[in-house]
Amino acid sequence: MKRDVVLLSTADWDHPFWTNKQHVARSLAQLGHRVLYVESLGLRPPRLEAQDLTRILRRLRRGLLPPRRVAEGLWVWSPLLWPAPRTPLQHRLNRCVFRLFLALWRRWLGLRADLFWTYNPLTGQVLNLRHHGFRQLVYHCVDDLTAQPCMPAQLIAAEEEQLCRQADHVFVTSMELLRLRAVFNPHTSYYSNAADLDHFAQARDQTLPIPPDLQAIAEPRLGFIGAISAYKLDLPLIAQLAQQRPDCQIVLIGRLGEGDPSTRLDLLEGLDNVHWLGPRPYAALPAYLRGFDLALLPCPLNAYTRSMFPMKFFEYLAAGVPVVATQLPALQEHAHLARLCDGHRAFLAAVDGLLADARGMGARTPIPLQSLPPGCSYRGRTEAMLAEITP
Repeated sequence: MKRDVVLLSTADWDHPFWTNKQHVARSLAQLGHRVLYVESLGLRPPRLEAQDLTRILRRLRRGLLPPRRVAEGLWVWSPLLWPAPRTPLQHRLNRCVFRLFLALWRRWLGLRADLFWTYNPLTGQVLNLRHHGFRQLVYHCVDDLTAQPCMPAQLIAAEEEQLCRQADHVFVTSMELLRLRAVFNPHTSYYSNAADLDHFAQARDQTLPIPPDLQAIAEPRLGFIGAISAYKLDLPLIAQLAQQRPDCQIVLIGRLGEGDPSTRLDLLEGLDNVHWLGPRPYAALPAYLRGFDLALLPCPLNAYTRSMFPMKFFEYLAAGVPVVATQLPALQEHAHLARLCDGHRAFLAAVDGLLADARGMGARTPIPLQSLPPGCSYRGRTEAMLAEITP
């Protein structure tokens, strides 16, 4: 059965690092469903910084334009709403504008009201959860946003509870999220984060050129790709690793301070073997992974990461790069695929051991793609989730 889907995201379509939202939208379209992808409505007030100002200007340009077609059966709408509304008037204005334009663009595209799939815990601020007008409402909870810095935690917690209670089905990406959300809705299911396996498996091709900026960095290269944010990335552990292994080069790829503008790289300054390259296009990431000797997932243990399943885990493995990761609760079931480490000392020892193994073998032996869990591809996981919510 082919359905028409409105997918309410918390990320803009052209964000340099794709996450569940973009991948699920694309998977739905590839499976023959028609999808209207609604870009982020803004969970927090904007800040006077380049990234937020750029997004505001882009939204002003696109806000009144019809949805743009980005693939077969997939359109992207950029709503022009008041970001992080506070007053009753702002809330009423947002609800009216969102509902009016959603109805307009659905009619313009000829989309039925089959399925509303949301990632936004504040969905109730723009959609009547009891009388939303769609045949089914799905909430896909991929993070505990109440534990993320700079977020209105109390507001999100209250609104998210109501969303979970009213949804026909709730999907979560970690067992901890399952424990926390299932109390609100018995129709809550766990599906771990997934990866675009075909995309990242390109890194296994020995003819794929390594980007010049990475090629200029000596080997061995220990790499991390993702948000360079203190609540997600254990910066003291990276500094300790750089100091203990001056023969290794540590490469960080990603935006600095995403989700946590207080993040600083002070601990890493003066360390000649730490290289921050900034963000790189999604299409180029397999080429960078091809140049890594080890892939790193050094995470601090806190309220946010205890509920987090790092997206990079399966991406690294799909690329065929050995992985050293902090022993997060969500990764426990996949301990046979990577070195999971409890504490800094264990992490440093795992890096030493893998580097020694690599020298002894002369070349790394990637984990076969067939060894990865069958549900770790976006398309496969999306098919499985749809099967659960078939009317």
